[in-house]
Amino acid sequence: MPELVLPTTSVQRSFLEAMDEFVAEGAQNTQTSAWIEHNAPGWTDPEAFAAFTEAVRADAAEDTPRPDFHVPCTTLWWVDGEDYLGRIAIRHRLNDFLLDVGGHIGYDVRPTRRREGHATAMLQEALPWALRLGIDPALVTCDTDNVGSIRVIEAAGGELEDVRGVKRRYWVPTS
Repeated sequence: MPELVLPTTSVQRSFLEAMDEFVAEGAQNTQTSAWIEHNAPGWTDPEAFAAFTEAVRADAAEDTPRPDFHVPCTTLWWVDGEDYLGRIAIRHRLNDFLLDVGGHIGYDVRPTRRREGHATAMLQEALPWALRLGIDPALVTCDTDNVGSIRVIEAAGGELEDVRGVKRRYWVPTS
């Protein structure tokens, strides 16, 4: 049964396979594509992968050094045993960019496991995490042409606020 967990080395093999899928798909402008760009060469080394998972976990701490335009972020991985299925990021607060485009919560599911209900389940399970961080409601955005994400967000109770350029902006209750 899939569950949300903090990043863990136990899914290294499956995580690497998933990242290869994102590369083959041409993923761009996501947290996952940024991970690939900055970390992928070292991931096959268990120590480097362990350091990566620790860094992702540490990003949730307020005092972790980060670029000025980043905010603290709790990242959770959607796993089924040792199988990495996707990730969801809960940004603890909004800056101007996140308020306009990115939102509190972003997610992706590995390409070969899409259309199985994972995004819907991930978002539902992440909402209590967001509430514990003091976020209610949560801003969740998606591209205007992403019918799957529109359905996921609306299934979680998302209310469309507006469309800004190519982004639909929804407020989703966390309580």
